[in-house]
Amino acid sequence: MTGVQGPDASASATDADASGAGRPVVLFDLDDTLMAHREAVGAGIVLHLRDRGYAADEAAAQSLWHELEERHYHAYLAGELTFEEQRRARAAEFARAHGDPIDDESAGAWFATYFERYRESWALHDDVMTSLDALESALPGVRFGIITNGEHDFQLAKLVRLGLEVGHPGRIEHLVASGAEGVTKPDRRIFEVAVARFAAGAAVSGAAYVGDRLRTDPIGAAEAGLVGVWLNRSGERPADPDATDAAAVGVVEIRTLTELAPLLADRFG
Repeated sequence: MTGVQGPDASASATDADASGAGRPVVLFDLDDTLMAHREAVGAGIVLHLRDRGYAADEAAAQSLWHELEERHYHAYLAGELTFEEQRRARAAEFARAHGDPIDDESAGAWFATYFERYRESWALHDDVMTSLDALESALPGVRFGIITNGEHDFQLAKLVRLGLEVGHPGRIEHLVASGAEGVTKPDRRIFEVAVARFAAGAAVSGAAYVGDRLRTDPIGAAEAGLVGVWLNRSGERPADPDATDAAAVGVVEIRTLTELAPLLADRFG
């Protein structure tokens, strides 16, 4: 992939920057990397649970809702359900588990009400804005983008609400969403599409991608030729084959985004 520097290419990236031939690009996953998605989901479902008057243990309800999100959202990503169908399926199954059988139309309304509670809870992780500032200081001319598995307009709404607007004069130059591209992470093509979009505006001297799901994010990115950075906030210990594959493609692990600027300054110069 022309113009993209992998894990061992920091010297050539530095040469490109020094000559003015290119600028570095740092791409991020959105949910649970920049936005505290899991926390928002947990808070939103508890508020909705109370609104509905369900008698349930709140921690158990959060666990069930997270499990349903994981299962049905991945069915959507696999093309088995539409975006709306996966929402309704989650709502119907959760409501049924709490003694509230609802039909398909009611499930849509149920989810819409929950969504307002979820939306009220949207927030960036505490280390996001300071880390973007640090990257701009460490890598003059750096450009930022998002690659996300989801619907473009839905993810764009999150960025706008969180103060990370896309396009000029926003801080995020490009948002690349699987729903618009027809391909999902970790397929290398979505990473290639993102880098090509940046390269169409100015040469890319080096590209890195940061995400919280080891297989989906940094392994996929590294296999596409980017520097793959795993944001492992929880200190998870990955099992094989993920651990082996991550080592083979040079994935770098960090625990907070504050580690990112010095790491990429060393890589890209």
